[in-house]
Amino acid sequence: MAQPVRAKKHLGQHFLNDENIARNTVNALLEKDKTSFIVEVGPGTGVLTQFLINDVDNFLAMDVDGESVEYLKTKYPEKKDKIVLADFLETDLQKLAGQKFNVVGNFPYNISSQIMFKVLENKNSVDYVVGMFQKEVAMRLAEKPGSKVYGILSVLLQAFYEIEYLFTVHENVFSPPPKVKSAVIRLTRNSVQKLDCDEDLFKKVVKTTFNQRRKTIRNSVRTLFNNNELRHPLLDKRPEQLSVAQFVELTKFVQEQAEL
Repeated sequence: MAQPVRAKKHLGQHFLNDENIARNTVNALLEKDKTSFIVEVGPGTGVLTQFLINDVDNFLAMDVDGESVEYLKTKYPEKKDKIVLADFLETDLQKLAGQKFNVVGNFPYNISSQIMFKVLENKNSVDYVVGMFQKEVAMRLAEKPGSKVYGILSVLLQAFYEIEYLFTVHENVFSPPPKVKSAVIRLTRNSVQKLDCDEDLFKKVVKTTFNQRRKTIRNSVRTLFNNNELRHPLLDKRPEQLSVAQFVELTKFVQEQAEL
């Protein structure tokens, strides 16, 4: 008989115990794509896993918690080769999952942003992501320009993904309950294969401006070139006012000035 799993604070574990929410989370992915390989991040006690095991042929559940892995292997012995002790953030996902794969999970809140950066690294292989986040983070990722919560990861992800805020989740459906509400969002890969600018510089411009978001863009990008007399309408805005397309335009402008 499988031994119960203890939630570990240092791993940011809050185990979802509402099966309807778990089913809705998994269905939000499967209604988009039921055939591609699926990687579940942080399965914990398997509340999402149970809906993948019967409906998906190709999936892998990975957790850094050995106790969770042993629990799930005991509970699903016929699928034990699909449950691995591994760190999603450190794994070569191309080798593990193949060319195309989707991601789902009740993501540990302390590494949820890092998980999104990992998705970005694999953006040409990941078409869909459905995940549980701290509500504040979920809102930030899905937010549009003009909002105070719109930030670095909003821009970097929205450059390549459409992001939908699906539903809010109350803290009392977790064990132990977190001190904040949660939310499930869905990322859908858009048609952009490559930005129309230097992508490394794009990231640098986005991070530089938002790290000094109280300043106008003119003042925050001053470190990127030594010319305070530059004229461009975007330089007088603040970073939260710019769309992805405007950040691309700004990046091209910065590159042109750097090359002069």
